[in-house]
Amino acid sequence: MKAPSLTVGIEEEYQIIDPVTRDLTPGFESLIRSDDPLLLEVKPELHQCQVEIGTKPCATIAELREELTKHRKAVIGAAAQHGLAIASAGTHPFSNWMNQEMTPKERYLGVKAELQDLAHRLLIFGTHVHVGIEDDEFRIDCLNAARYVLPHILCLSTSSPFWFGRNTGLHSYRSIVFKNFPRTGVPRVFNGWSEYANVVDTLVETRSIPDGSKIWWDVRPHHLYPTLEFRICDVNTRVDEAICVAAMLQAVVAKMWKLRRDNMTFRVYPADLIEENKWRAVRWGLGGKLIDFGKRKELPAPEAIRELISWFLDDVLDELGTRKEVEYAFDILQHGSSAQRQLATYARTGDLRAVVDQLITETAEGVCDVTLGPPLDSVDSRVTAARPGTIAMPITQPTGAPAESVSD
Repeated sequence: MKAPSLTVGIEEEYQIIDPVTRDLTPGFESLIRSDDPLLLEVKPELHQCQVEIGTKPCATIAELREELTKHRKAVIGAAAQHGLAIASAGTHPFSNWMNQEMTPKERYLGVKAELQDLAHRLLIFGTHVHVGIEDDEFRIDCLNAARYVLPHILCLSTSSPFWFGRNTGLHSYRSIVFKNFPRTGVPRVFNGWSEYANVVDTLVETRSIPDGSKIWWDVRPHHLYPTLEFRICDVNTRVDEAICVAAMLQAVVAKMWKLRRDNMTFRVYPADLIEENKWRAVRWGLGGKLIDFGKRKELPAPEAIRELISWFLDDVLDELGTRKEVEYAFDILQHGSSAQRQLATYARTGDLRAVVDQLITETAEGVCDVTLGPPLDSVDSRVTAARPGTIAMPITQPTGAPAESVSD
């Protein structure tokens, strides 16, 4: 069996923001009228307040950083040309999903027709990381084993503590919203490629799905490309966070291959145990505990992540040349995830628009300079600051057709 190429690519879904109100706004059509050729590559989503970018497959993490930075800069620059801003977080702190305009394309109208209110409320934003694995059988073996690390990765990427103007008490509310979709969550164990292919073929033949793109597991074999696609993450706010997560996932695949090459393997755990750890990541993020199923004991999430890097991944990082990028996770542990930073800003200011300003600024860190909207105290706000147990409601009436987004 030939070694995997370990190419890596990222897709990110961004929020399009009105810099005056700090609310989501339908700006996709404006963005693609930019004269930057990179904007020809962006994709729409179900809502017109969303935009998705995707890098090419990159041979190294250094190349990936260059690609991702280039794409973020293009989108942020195009938004600025049209009086808009870009924010990268798993949910918007206060926008009402019922106010968002739908992208009038057949594909998205079909999703809305099939999934009804589930699609209607899916105003969420994620990061998808693809790692190149050309051999079908190893792709399934790696899927089975790599499921174990999904909660650890989610802890690092949590960026959705607010929903509809509420502090949800969760660090990844995006995960809860997406869980309502069919064919989501941690996949079960498969006994080889043929078993997985049979599941997909059965669903297609029974007209349950058109193809494998409508299987939305937290990790899946991509239906067109020879990659394992990791879909667990909230969209990362900072470029450094996105690169860290991608480097960790590439290293996980490299380590799984190294074990297989040496006639060893990583223990495979049932989905219900991994789902338990995922719930802990959703609820508490880096502030909670994850279960070490081998030891049958809880560990603080930061300790579990340090063990993952220092014990499991350490011997492949120098081969990949990604030690610096992976060990950026220690910075996240020290300074907090995006969710933790958002919660701290809201605790300090009591103003969810200040949280949006923080997200706009951090999205551009290491990419380009951004100009925020008018000072918050000078804006005739359309949203009341949310307090525990209250909902921040827009004062203006809903406009446009309610809609939601889903990404292949």
